[in-house]
Amino acid sequence: MIKRSKLFGNKTRVTFSLPANEPVGRVSVVGDFNNWEPGRHELQTRRNGTRTVSVPLDPGHYKFRYLASDGVWLDDEQADGVGPNGSEIRL
Repeated sequence: MIKRSKLFGNKTRVTFSLPANEPVGRVSVVGDFNNWEPGRHELQTRRNGTRTVSVPLDPGHYKFRYLASDGVWLDDEQADGVGPNGSEIRL
């Protein structure tokens, strides 16, 4: 799930969310907004049974994927689009 919140100026806080136990282990959101760097935006477990991370982004078109600790790549079906190179979000 993806949630967007407008921040001061032209930035948007994008919150990426997955269930707490699917997939098992650590999960990072990686994309062209963080140079596809694993671990930089790791999802953290929340009390409500989800894992989330929020990233402030400028307006634009971004590609991203989730990377699980066992090397599994996941796309977000609730993104603005899913293509051959991953999920897409437009701000």
